[in-house]
Amino acid sequence: MTDAPSPCTALSRFTVLDLTRVRSGPTCVRQLADWGANVIKIEMPEGLDQGDPMGGPRMGSDFQNLHRNKRALTLNLKQPEGVALLKRLVETADVIVENFRPDVKERLGIGYADLSAVNPRLIYASISGFGQDGPYAGRPGFDQIAQGMGGLMSITGEPGHGPMRVGIPIADLTAGIFASQGIMVALLEREVSGKGQWVQTSLLQAQAFMLDFQASRWLMQGQVAKQAGNDHPTSIPTGVFPTADGFVNIAASGNAIWARCAKALGLDALITDPRFSGGEERSENRHALNALIAEKTKAFASEELVESMNKAGVPCGPINTIDKVFADPQVQHLGIAQTLNGNRTATYVGQPFTLSRTNSAIVSHPPAIGEHTDAILADLGMDAAEIARLREAQVV
Repeated sequence: MTDAPSPCTALSRFTVLDLTRVRSGPTCVRQLADWGANVIKIEMPEGLDQGDPMGGPRMGSDFQNLHRNKRALTLNLKQPEGVALLKRLVETADVIVENFRPDVKERLGIGYADLSAVNPRLIYASISGFGQDGPYAGRPGFDQIAQGMGGLMSITGEPGHGPMRVGIPIADLTAGIFASQGIMVALLEREVSGKGQWVQTSLLQAQAFMLDFQASRWLMQGQVAKQAGNDHPTSIPTGVFPTADGFVNIAASGNAIWARCAKALGLDALITDPRFSGGEERSENRHALNALIAEKTKAFASEELVESMNKAGVPCGPINTIDKVFADPQVQHLGIAQTLNGNRTATYVGQPFTLSRTNSAIVSHPPAIGEHTDAILADLGMDAAEIARLREAQVV
């Protein structure tokens, strides 16, 4: 990328007030910031808050990747004057995003009812652990808790080895992405109604939704999915197979692809073998089939096997460590890693989708705490003396 990439203007007409911390909320706001929204990150003044406990140090890679493309304002919402200033910002804002525990915003006087009264067009987005009401509303939320309660850990890992979490905070991440989607729907609806509304999601909702076909197996067929390890739960043979120098994934679901896979490995006789002739039979005899396939695959180098299987029309790919992911020529072609220069150089994880005419852009490194406080308050009509008084009173 160039030293000064052009800002995206797709969402530049929208102002977003960011009250979020840790991961789910910042993930939501990042989706808006990268597409050009005017994001103001609001934090407590230094010395009054412990910062983002799960986001790591401010200059650490995790925090930095979550908070690019924002301006920063400090505001003490525990003081009435701080709440009053927030309400002044709300008057002209389009969106506010928060992921406090549900009771916190009401205690501060900045809940949906409070702020929508100031600006009826406001889109107010809330992300919580379990929902804004209900029997678990007061519980603190955490990604791994949601992974467990939402069923994911019961179907992850090897059978007989106990539940297993996945290697990313998937409940946090998906809750943030769903919240951003809800915000966009609400903004589109506002163009018709002229009214704002309250967007709500939670880690538990997001995780239950992400069960997808495993959820529908229960809801429609009464089947409780179990751990299947690296095997696909229903499409066999699909899983991890050994090679001469490591492992690869092979996905040979359906009779046609299974036949191609068998021929490519010299296992033609298995195509008509009664144990493997149909999907149900292959599923019932998966361990025997996997062993026969493994005997063949371990004679190949991983790269050779990936090449030959794909040439035969069988989905097959390497199992990359993260460094190899970003060294992969297709990943590099897609441009997911984006380097921003300027006053320093850092490489961020870019957006995972593209538009034919509009590009997202990472145009600014995350701000220092309160970096733009003076400029934002000046936009509200405050002079230097008034800003100095607010600083002295620890309002900003």
